[in-house]
Amino acid sequence: MASTGPVATYSICACDLDAGQWGVATQSKFLAVGSVVPWAAPHVGAIATQSYANPRYGPDGLALLRDGLSAQEVVDRLTAADEGRDQRQLGVVDGAGRAATFTGSGCHAWAGGRTGRCYAAQGNILVSGETVAALAGTFESTAGRPLVERLLDCLDAAEAAGGDSRGRQAAALLVVEQDGGYAGLSDSLVDLRVDDHPDPLAELRRLYGIHAQLHGATPRQDWIAVDGELRAEVDARLGRLGHATLAGWAGVANLEERVDGGDEIDPVVLEELRRVTP
Repeated sequence: MASTGPVATYSICACDLDAGQWGVATQSKFLAVGSVVPWAAPHVGAIATQSYANPRYGPDGLALLRDGLSAQEVVDRLTAADEGRDQRQLGVVDGAGRAATFTGSGCHAWAGGRTGRCYAAQGNILVSGETVAALAGTFESTAGRPLVERLLDCLDAAEAAGGDSRGRQAAALLVVEQDGGYAGLSDSLVDLRVDDHPDPLAELRRLYGIHAQLHGATPRQDWIAVDGELRAEVDARLGRLGHATLAGWAGVANLEERVDGGDEIDPVVLEELRRVTP
């Protein structure tokens, strides 16, 4: 299958085995890059397909990983069966953290990749190889931090090192975790896309800030007891907003995942309630 144009981009596929998370982060001078490049499934692996991208590398590669093939075996199998392999670029991290990357001989310079434990970094039509080196170096130097934050930092470092030689347009961040998504009923822990923006990485950070507010989790020991003066304040604020219960307002404000009864309140919820009360 031939693609319609080059997904000139840089990306990193990575995993955090202890957290049970796999993900892909990417930036490109290509409209809606997140609709083509990133693919991931928990305990299966993560894949980035780019250059003159073959989008079937995503689902087909995940299927091969589910069958037990290693990252390198998946790369070998996909590219061997593809007559357009010389123009493809591909990164894979499997369920065990093994990684492989492929850059076809026909990819536009600068193009190349680098792998290490739990990551595969690659890019094409870049200013230089320093972009991929920054992806790899940042991932290696941020071990121990949450995967989402590491991937965002990788993108920022890559852009600072030169990035896509054609400029910027779109970015995406996909991180999966078994039952780690909305209401515990989805595997998409974070799935954010900036399709067309003059500063896509800054916009991706902004969107992640909103995501963390709505879907993040404050440790229960940091919640605040709602009694006495605070209960009176909360009830009064809810009344001014036209709601009888905290859960009712939280559902409208998209904060329902941060509410559990009315005897304690997540400080993030309290801050937002205070901010929006007239």
